[in-house]
Amino acid sequence: MIKRSALPSAEVTASPHVFAGFGIMCFGMFMAILDVQIVATSLPTIQKAVGIAPDDMSWVQTGYLIAEVVAIPLTGFLTRLLGMRWLFSGAILAFSLASLGCAASTGFTELIIWRVLQGFSGGTLIPAVFASVFLLFPVRLQGTATTIAGALAVLAPTVGPIAGGWITETYSWHWLFMINVGPGLIAAILGLAWLPREPADWRLLKQFDSSSLILLATGLATLEIALKQAPHDGWVSPLIITLLTWTALAGMILVRRTLSAERRLIDLTLLSDRNFAIGSVLSFILGIGLYGSVYLMPLFLAYVRGHSALAIGEIMLVTGIAQLVTAPVAVALERRFDARLLTAFGFTLLAVGLGLSAHQTINTDFQGMFWPQVFRGIAIMFCLLPPTRLALGHLPAERVPDASALFNLMRNLGGAIGLALIDTIIYGLAPAHGNAILAHLQTGDVATAIAIGIPPSMMTAGPAALGDPSVRALVAPLIDKAAFVETSNLAWASIATVSIVTLAVLPFIRSATAMSEEAPSIPARRHMSHEKA
Repeated sequence: MIKRSALPSAEVTASPHVFAGFGIMCFGMFMAILDVQIVATSLPTIQKAVGIAPDDMSWVQTGYLIAEVVAIPLTGFLTRLLGMRWLFSGAILAFSLASLGCAASTGFTELIIWRVLQGFSGGTLIPAVFASVFLLFPVRLQGTATTIAGALAVLAPTVGPIAGGWITETYSWHWLFMINVGPGLIAAILGLAWLPREPADWRLLKQFDSSSLILLATGLATLEIALKQAPHDGWVSPLIITLLTWTALAGMILVRRTLSAERRLIDLTLLSDRNFAIGSVLSFILGIGLYGSVYLMPLFLAYVRGHSALAIGEIMLVTGIAQLVTAPVAVALERRFDARLLTAFGFTLLAVGLGLSAHQTINTDFQGMFWPQVFRGIAIMFCLLPPTRLALGHLPAERVPDASALFNLMRNLGGAIGLALIDTIIYGLAPAHGNAILAHLQTGDVATAIAIGIPPSMMTAGPAALGDPSVRALVAPLIDKAAFVETSNLAWASIATVSIVTLAVLPFIRSATAMSEEAPSIPARRHMSHEKA
């Protein structure tokens, strides 16, 4: 075991134990992200088994995501309080025990309680891993470490559907949670053995700002609930306005308290750093593209093409394979080219991959989705690796945990807001598109009939045939699917536009050369912080 009283200097950190400890942390993060996806594929099975009302079923996912988004910004404080070693091992142990509780649940309330605990403990793992990149490794290895963490973070949503479908079809829904228990317990033990031993700073509890915690938790929770309900209830409904009003009020009070406090629960002053602020914007936009594409593809393949969860997962593996193949290339290029150029390349290619999916038809399947997935899979590594270095790589070690928490929070918030906007586009505009398609059919438009899958022979009877109840019952699902395809294409085009507009912020990023001329090198600053410790 490694025993040290402070975070190690850059020269000491490349030991086998540190690499092994980092690998265990990445594994724990992968488990937490994967859990969200494999559970999502099997919600109908869980609903029938536990006896949950259809209207309540979405809370199985929402409860997890709310707890996760509350936990992420707290990771910086928890890292300072417990140290990286105890934070990771405690979080992965709690995640494993909560998974066991989920598997043993027999009712809705019991399941939600365990899912909230799962989400909170899992939410600390992602920022902890990305912070460890800059705390454990010297500069020459940070690109490789970031790529490993980033590849696993974005691979989990891709393989999640196929893993969830296979587990559900082969075993039972309980194993969606049980698979976390054994590996999680082993990871907790190995984390204690291999991660650097840092002393906990229990004095921070005396300075803990409980009011800021309440503001943070309720503000983020109401935002998540508002984003979930707004596409269905309407953005101007009384409930949504009330929730968003409290979110804004809690946010303003929290910012004021944070900026005036000597010891901060979260360090919002990091946003005054230009590169960190711009990196956070890039992380937010990546969240929209990443979570949006992972949401739209299974929705289309299930509703329009009628594929099973396992078949959907097999189609979506293309993105994951492209990510893995690109990872070592991204590391090599990141060492040789300006991070700003690589970021521009990544978001441009991401926009292309998203934009190509904006031309789908009711017949689009694996072949039509292949190249868009390849482009997105290649792009994601360049949208993650260089921006992470730009945002966190120049910061002193003591600020990295808070910075990593905010950086990852922005990606999750981007995903949540992106999904809300996608649902608003799809379900808000679908009726109008459906009426437009019906109007074309009523005029005898054979091209429209063929496009949505109506046999031409049916149109020979003339538009009057649509007045027959039996014909309308046959045609209505085809119209609904065609309207969904059109509105989902609009959603694809919208997130593609957001991705390409992101390029406008890149000229404002300060180069590594400019920053190095104004501040000590990162290893030097870390060394100074260790001497003070």
